[in-house]
Amino acid sequence: MVAHREIGLRPQFPPATLAWLGWSLGAAFYLIAFYQRVAPAVLTQELQREFALTGAALGNLSAFYFYGYVAMQIPTGLIADQWGPRKLLTAGAALTAAGTLLFALAPTVALANAGRLVIGAAAGVSFVAMLKLASHWMPARQFALASGVALFVGVMGATLAGAPLRLAADAFGWRNVMVASAAVTALVAVAIWFVTRDDPADRGYKSYFPHDPGADDGASVWQGLRTVLGYRNTILLYVIPGAFSGVTLMFAGLWGVPFLVTHYGYSTAEAATLASVLLISWSASSIAWGTVSHRIGRRRMPMIAGLLMSQTLWAALVFVPGWSRPALVVLLVLLGMATAGFILTFTYAKESVPARFAGTISGIANMGVMTGGMVMQPLAGWVLDRNWAGALTPGGARLYDLDAYRAAFSLIFVWGLVSLVCLLFTKESNCRQAA
Repeated sequence: MVAHREIGLRPQFPPATLAWLGWSLGAAFYLIAFYQRVAPAVLTQELQREFALTGAALGNLSAFYFYGYVAMQIPTGLIADQWGPRKLLTAGAALTAAGTLLFALAPTVALANAGRLVIGAAAGVSFVAMLKLASHWMPARQFALASGVALFVGVMGATLAGAPLRLAADAFGWRNVMVASAAVTALVAVAIWFVTRDDPADRGYKSYFPHDPGADDGASVWQGLRTVLGYRNTILLYVIPGAFSGVTLMFAGLWGVPFLVTHYGYSTAEAATLASVLLISWSASSIAWGTVSHRIGRRRMPMIAGLLMSQTLWAALVFVPGWSRPALVVLLVLLGMATAGFILTFTYAKESVPARFAGTISGIANMGVMTGGMVMQPLAGWVLDRNWAGALTPGGARLYDLDAYRAAFSLIFVWGLVSLVCLLFTKESNCRQAA
């Protein structure tokens, strides 16, 4: 691999500007991935009307993104470790553009589902490939920072999928907006291919990636996967983050907007803006979690604290009705801050295995994060349908009462309890890379 070249390297590491430039194009793709992830939240009425969807079917349409995304995480990690992130990012962005175009032009829900599946599978390479780039182009102390900044950039994409997408859809129609989104994504794919490189050695600089002699032992990718699965923290760190992300991806990613419209009387654009408050707080706070964790030299205890805070705040949102707008904004900001503790999953996972398995373990951890949205969005829709009283909106979409939402939103407490138990059994890394 290029990370291990020893001949012809300059004595200095790459300048930060060059490192962040290549990484930023991967981040642009991740912004698009996040935009696509939550776009259905502000298009619920259009999608329900156009494809005659129940709540469960709408949740399933949105979750097809996660089906593809989650399925790609382990293959992405394995391929990133073996072949490098540049080709993955380029191909992923190109396929995301194709999937977006399919979704935009789909005449039936089956083709719309297929488009969402392609988008999710292709966009699924973005985050892991970005982490792989960071491990080669940046010092180890900046890895948690890069993870947090990546989430912040991604949530900027989710913010674009809030009120701006709602306004654009109202002005031009949702299908035309998606066609334009496909064109922008194709341009990002071209830019990645010409600018981003796998390792500083490709530009004549020294790599930050630690050379592990075991990386050259000729083991197959499947042997590497079996090795990673043998580490104690691997499966635990797959299960844990869904309790954090399930809150954010279920609420801000799909069901929060109709909940706020129905039970607080907000317009769709206003509700999308409030949902974006949760996402922005979630992403901005993720940077701080890495800093705090590094300073105290622990990963497990900060994650436990974040989990307990997020479950408490979620209970307040679900079971305490009638929040004023200022109080609701504060509650969503605090909830975003608490659920942002999930970001430590990636650094914790990376430190739990030898450095040569960074891509593989990052893929497994990211699969766990996305499983939160994949499971909770359709499951919440199924529970909403089971508790539907038969009411419809003027546009013909299903209207769910407060008790139905409480039943659906309460599911996350079960995951929270399971995640707490799993956290107690993880092996603390003490912020040090495993040998």
